[in-house]
Amino acid sequence: MRNPVIVWLRQDLRLADQAAFAAAHAEGPVIPVYALDDESPRHRRMGGASRWWLYHSLASLDADLRSKGSRLVLRRGSAPDVLAALARETGARRIHALAHAEPWWRNAERQLAKTHDLALHPGQYLVRPGTVRNGSGEPYKIYTPFWQALLRQLPPPRPQPAPVRFDAPGQWPASDRLDHWHLLPSSPDWAGGMRAAWTPGERGAETRLDAFVGKAASYNETRNFPARPGTSSLSPHLHFGEVSVATVWHRTASAGGSVAQFLGELGWRDYAANVLWHWPDYATANAKPVYEALDWRDAPADLRAWQRGLTGYPIVDAGMRQLWATGWMHNRVRMIAASFLVKHLLIDWRAGERWFWDTLVDADHAINAVNWQWTAGTGVDAQMFVRIMAPLVQSPKFDAGDYIRRWVPELAGVPDPLIHDPPLRPKGYPAPIIGHAEARARALAAHTRLKAAAQAASNPAPR
Repeated sequence: MRNPVIVWLRQDLRLADQAAFAAAHAEGPVIPVYALDDESPRHRRMGGASRWWLYHSLASLDADLRSKGSRLVLRRGSAPDVLAALARETGARRIHALAHAEPWWRNAERQLAKTHDLALHPGQYLVRPGTVRNGSGEPYKIYTPFWQALLRQLPPPRPQPAPVRFDAPGQWPASDRLDHWHLLPSSPDWAGGMRAAWTPGERGAETRLDAFVGKAASYNETRNFPARPGTSSLSPHLHFGEVSVATVWHRTASAGGSVAQFLGELGWRDYAANVLWHWPDYATANAKPVYEALDWRDAPADLRAWQRGLTGYPIVDAGMRQLWATGWMHNRVRMIAASFLVKHLLIDWRAGERWFWDTLVDADHAINAVNWQWTAGTGVDAQMFVRIMAPLVQSPKFDAGDYIRRWVPELAGVPDPLIHDPPLRPKGYPAPIIGHAEARARALAAHTRLKAAAQAASNPAPR
């Protein structure tokens, strides 16, 4: 019996088009390992919604592995320590894994590679993060030239099928029981909406992709309307690696119509990973440092109203309630809700980023941070802070009436066009937490003060 090899799994929970599995399968008996590592990420441990998804994705992967003569080994603890211990126990000669972009995983990879033969493979993105650079060798800050440069390296390689069967080691190492990790909520069980909305796992991803392929040609015409099923809903499956981005690309690229807009959003995913690669603290520090001095409001009551979907702005509240119920929010509504927190409530974007991190099933570290900094105007590529999205304009523009009725049942009986800003508030539904004109004036005033202070600091009065 040849010595086994280990496959280290993280956010790459699939068998098809998974280069680490393919390489390990070619070398000998395979031991697939998932380490529940809350130590390496420290304060970036997975949030509650992500842990719910992880439970079901791991269960699905284990079932798929068992159908191929293998199984999933579960251990809890620091991933480098777990893998080192398993290598000693099993005599494994090599560890295969897909390379990741998150700072804590890059640190873990470096630590493990000091003492073990670690083979890192591409497969999380269209191309390896950090490899798309300008003519001077510098990272791109702006998405559009990044995308143009990325296109020159595309399409990605054709996806490869899963191995038919895996060789098993002579003896399986001990494994934790998934139920003992307590990943699922119980007191209370708040995951009913997620169970109704999602099927985690590789087959669930395939079903979502199959459903989207026929709609991909009209993506740009439908993607901004939250009451219509125009988006792919693939983001959590991509985040957990249940389907490869190369598979999604090749299944959709020939759809015609406006599919190029969708492909560009796959490119945005690569762009976000590259930003995080070069600026690892992007989720905690303004890329434009001047915004550290903005007069952000410490307003816990307003933050809580936003989190609970009780701002009195129906489109914002519908989005926040959809998020709480299903772990996901329509992309257009994410922009509206994020802008509302930053511009209308003048609350630091990092409070919103952390809320999304805990409540999104697709809580991707890079995309979450890049999108919030884009909305707040603080990022390396961002809209201007003074561009303030108007929810009461966005809602009718994108025909959100039925979306609001679904997620804000207090307004179910309000007809269009009144539902976007009901003049008479039904019992139990609040008045607007602040008027749009007042909020806009407050945000612009804070920005004016920031600019004046920055100008004074750069041009001190002569003595």
